[in-house]
Amino acid sequence: MKQLISIFALVFAIKCASVPTAQLPIKSSISGNPVEYKLDGKTYEGFLAVDSSVIGKRPGVLVIHEWWGVNEYPKQRAKQLADLGYVAFVMDVYGKGILAKDHVEAGKLSGANGEPKVMLKKIYKALEILKSNPNVDTSKIGAIGYCFGGGGVIELALDGADLKGGVVSFHGFLSSKNLASGAKKIKSKVLVHHGADDPFIPKTSVETFIKTVTDAKAPVTFISHPGAVHGFTRPGAEARGLPGLAYNEKADYASFDSMKDFFTSNFK
Repeated sequence: MKQLISIFALVFAIKCASVPTAQLPIKSSISGNPVEYKLDGKTYEGFLAVDSSVIGKRPGVLVIHEWWGVNEYPKQRAKQLADLGYVAFVMDVYGKGILAKDHVEAGKLSGANGEPKVMLKKIYKALEILKSNPNVDTSKIGAIGYCFGGGGVIELALDGADLKGGVVSFHGFLSSKNLASGAKKIKSKVLVHHGADDPFIPKTSVETFIKTVTDAKAPVTFISHPGAVHGFTRPGAEARGLPGLAYNEKADYASFDSMKDFFTSNFK
């Protein structure tokens, strides 16, 4: 009987492992709601996720979306963070209701926000909103970002932001113009998950990033996932029809578990 239970458990685990982390089940007590806000006269709409079954203050985590905009993917990631015991807020970089229809439009939208000062102003506004939530312990803040958003959280670290939880970048952009001057300013712990075969991030950018933060003795952990390309955490990434953009189960699970451990350790 014990052997049958063990076999069943193994089969169940294998089946679960075949589900992308973004599709893992979360508690029914997790809720998410849109949050409208303004910056410089423009209206934005973020998304706040929280576990209503938890009483009291808890760490807050900012989520910065991919270059597609605030679609269902970052919202689901925020819900997962709430399921892990945090309050999560997805910031809106583009403006209320603005979603990229294709990679050409996504490139234009992200490019318009490529200037660090522009991006950082929006990030700091979003952090204010996250911290204003009554359930958030403002002394315990972290941030994560995917692709375009991954570059955003790195930019935040390079600006000298001091976040107890640190920042996590998933297949993010690495070639910030502030890298050389900002590496020595990094106070927050930084965890970078990169696809070793990502064609969108030049090898020279990877080498320069690693050398610069290493020389600066910055608190950066860089993890390269063999065989993974861009968007490796994103289920159905291949459907976008862009060569070099694909989901990778092994890298997805490894980076997700690493993020959980990272926050658990930092928020102690």
